[in-house]
Amino acid sequence: MKVQIFFLSGILLLALPVITIAQAGKEITTVKVDMHRDSVSNYKVPQKSTTYGTVTVEGKRINYEAVAGTLVLKNKEDSPTVSMSYIAYFKNDDKGSDQRPITFIYNGGPGSSTIWLHMGAWGPQRVYLTDTSRTKAPYKTVNNDYSLLDASDLVFIDAPGTGFGKLITKKMGGAGDPKDFYGIDEDGDAFASFINKFISDYGRWNSPKYLFGESYGTFRSAVVANLLQGRYRISLNGVILLSQLLTYENMSDEAKAHPGNDLPYILALPSFAATAWYHHKLPNQPAQLEPFLKEVEHFAMNEYTLALNKGALLDSTSFNEIADKLHDFTGLPLTYIRKANLRVNGPQFEQTLLGTDNEITGRLDARFSGDAVDPLSEYAQYDPMDSYIDGAFAATFNNYVRSQLKFGDGMDYKVYGDVGPWDFRRRKGSGTYANVMPDLANAMIYNPGLKVMLNMGYFDLGTPYFESEYEMHHLPMPISLQKNIEYDLYFSGHMVYLHPESLKQLHDNVARFISTTH
Repeated sequence: MKVQIFFLSGILLLALPVITIAQAGKEITTVKVDMHRDSVSNYKVPQKSTTYGTVTVEGKRINYEAVAGTLVLKNKEDSPTVSMSYIAYFKNDDKGSDQRPITFIYNGGPGSSTIWLHMGAWGPQRVYLTDTSRTKAPYKTVNNDYSLLDASDLVFIDAPGTGFGKLITKKMGGAGDPKDFYGIDEDGDAFASFINKFISDYGRWNSPKYLFGESYGTFRSAVVANLLQGRYRISLNGVILLSQLLTYENMSDEAKAHPGNDLPYILALPSFAATAWYHHKLPNQPAQLEPFLKEVEHFAMNEYTLALNKGALLDSTSFNEIADKLHDFTGLPLTYIRKANLRVNGPQFEQTLLGTDNEITGRLDARFSGDAVDPLSEYAQYDPMDSYIDGAFAATFNNYVRSQLKFGDGMDYKVYGDVGPWDFRRRKGSGTYANVMPDLANAMIYNPGLKVMLNMGYFDLGTPYFESEYEMHHLPMPISLQKNIEYDLYFSGHMVYLHPESLKQLHDNVARFISTTH
């Protein structure tokens, strides 16, 4: 694929009168604040603000309760280690609320908060964007016609070190240490512990439960699903993945770090082709994208794979034939393809496709483009998509959480946390380096009824869709469990929901998935 609080001494229950807020393009929202505050900057005590509002989802009005706050995790010695921030939305319904589906949602990074899925996809308010066009301040939010609240209660979780949360170190009277949270297994432990505590605190043990992760969040979901079911005996109904990554060795960005492994070049090719099609850079532009990609996929897994597997033994005639095909499928110059020895990685492609115009494509969403920092560079040096959306998301979330959810005054919200160095090693017996395919497979073996949904964008160069499909097809589990996996593709990029039509499709697909798996 992103603190100071001022309190009265002791505990203050702040009850504000009912307020009516109306903004252009939004639902009228009734807010009742019930916020518990502790002594100054005391992260060892959970914080909470409860408000009430409404959202209209595809024509249906939904009343909800919103809880913005922090949850404190402790170690085996009962010492606080980390405060993790979250925002939860519960549909107001007197009947069977403890049995309503609940979905735990998070972005990735690692080190990203969860404002993206919150303000872009599933929350009741959505940042107003015009797809791939730039927007300027003042930014605004609008009623989210495709909030997932119609299908499930929602819990948006910020990773340790991000959002309003904070590690509670020894200096702060706790036992938190970065090495206990900033790594594959450590991060998974924190999220599994958070979910276990949350469902106890809110009485949701009998609810159908779902995980929804994006980008590194899909990597996290594999670990968390395995931990929840194996360690905590928390059975999941579904794991929903958006822009999946289960092993870093298949990433196009990392291809040069793993010489001898040509899979990253093979699996990224269909996304290169989709991007070239979108920007009209193909020598022979097909009318339809999907039939064209089927042709590219077949070439990638057959002629291209065989050619790369031969390495230095590939004859010159075959080399030139493959280069010609790559030119036809990517629009890259033949001389460039030959110089790259038929192996072009993601950052090189992003820099080169629009190079004649001194522009680069986006990485996470290749529909976006921008001026190259250095037209002579080998690699793209930033992601144009980020430059389009970062300001709008950060501004609208910080305004929304404080003005409508009544939480965060005097606090700093970290969109991205300083979580380095991240430990990509696995614990003994947990699988290979930076590979969580065994974790997801184990979760599905342990619970044969667990359903998995994979959502992918055609124009995602960070986690190419063909790579995601390949990983799912190679999970180390009985083939009979493959029927539990669903695949959905969208005319968008990594953050599928940036494309309005794709957001509706994503909502309808995920809502259906939830309704049919409990």
